[in-house]
Amino acid sequence: NSPNDVVVKSDGTIWFTDPSYGILYDYEGGRAESEIGACNVYRLDPKSGGLTVVADSFDKPNGLAFSPDEKFLYIADTGVSHTRGGPKHIRRFMVAADGRSLSGGEVFADCTAGLFDGFRCDEAGRIWTSAGDGVHCYDPDGTLIGKLVIPELVSNVCFGAAKLNRLFICGTTSLYSCYLAVRGVSPLA
Repeated sequence: NSPNDVVVKSDGTIWFTDPSYGILYDYEGGRAESEIGACNVYRLDPKSGGLTVVADSFDKPNGLAFSPDEKFLYIADTGVSHTRGGPKHIRRFMVAADGRSLSGGEVFADCTAGLFDGFRCDEAGRIWTSAGDGVHCYDPDGTLIGKLVIPELVSNVCFGAAKLNRLFICGTTSLYSCYLAVRGVSPLA
């Protein structure tokens, strides 16, 4: 379809979402028919070259991130973007001990403003996610603990700077950043 978001696990495997956004219209890619007929989440093992579907119960899988200990994989479903009443939540999956498959998939958080897109975890396992009114921060138990209100839609966030304590926020037309009292999970874990 049109791969969307990607994370690399500490074992070097590459996990990515594949919604149909890039083939639905010419706006984000090129209009085309789906070659696979589904929107899935995949795991690529660069050592073996093996590509496997790890989650197939999504309307439009979008952002994804591992918990700091990599025991959980969080995946956003933004199906509401093209389906009336569709999903606009983040689901939490358990990663198998061998790191090759997922189980569970319960809803972790429902979006109350627009929809979730990209997100990242901090060292304490909190989720910092984009939303229609800015950035929402969730405790590992799914409780909304705060918001950073941004004057435009937010599509993605990323921790950066030398100490990973600066949150970069991609708005519709602008890039914002703010220093936080927490640190993000190192992308090189």
